[in-house]
This record gives sequence, structure tokens and C-alpha cells, in this order.
Amino acid sequence: MRNFFAFLSGGLFGAGLLVAGMVDTKKVQGWLDVFGAWDPTLAFVLAGAVGVMMVVWPFANRRERTLIGLPMPEKPPRLVDRNLVLGSLLFGAGWGIAGLCPGPALGSLSFGGWQGWLFVIAMGMGMAVAPAIRAQLDRLDPAPEDG
Repeated sequence: MRNFFAFLSGGLFGAGLLVAGMVDTKKVQGWLDVFGAWDPTLAFVLAGAVGVMMVVWPFANRRERTLIGLPMPEKPPRLVDRNLVLGSLLFGAGWGIAGLCPGPALGSLSFGGWQGWLFVIAMGMGMAVAPAIRAQLDRLDPAPEDG
């Protein structure tokens, strides 16, 4: 059952990315170009996601188990630390340069040409080396614990 819902939600997410144009690098870069030829249409994607969560989140917060009977995941700590800021900057730089983030990058493999494959390979390499880099940074200057 869990795999079925994972497949269903993944398919819904992927279809939404395609329909909204999130796999079109020019569309995404136009959204990010707020001081140039700004394309505000992706604000509807953001509004759709936020709108759904605003309705669903209060119900989810009152539940102990998911609709398929699994325990609800723990809430992440509300901590703005070095790792969050550095990760956000790196992610945002990559998103702004390439116009793709991981989901749309995978979706664009079927029509993105060799550049899409190169992006996904480089993204995978970045994900592979990130834990070692984070461990090295933590050894140099440990981030404070939650609190």
C-alpha cells in the first residue's frame, strides 16, 4: 500500500512539474530574474503548494498516524543554522544557474539532451561528496546543537 501511494504521489508531483513548466529552464530562470524580464507565472505553482498545505497541515498536525496507518514523521527542528544557510545558498545558486532542481532535472531527462544528463550526473556527484564536506566543516567549526 505504501508503495502504491508513493507511486501515486510521485506521479501527481511529476505531472504537476510538467504541466506547470517547471522542467523548462527558461521558465524557471525567468521566475528568478526579478530585476530583468521577470516571469511571475511560477508564483501559481508556489501558491498551489502553499494553499494545499495551509488546508491539509492543521489536519495532519492532529494525527498520530498517516492515512495508510504509518506513524507520522517527527517534525524537524526549527533551527536556522550554518548547514541550512550554506545548503540553501548552494541549492539556490545551482537552481539559478541551471534553472533546474532535482525533481524537474529528472523529469527533463527524457527531452533535455545531453546537458540534462550532465546536470543529473553532476548533481549526483555533488550529493555523493556533500556528506564528506559537511563532516569536514563540522570538524573545523561544529554547528551548535538544537536549541
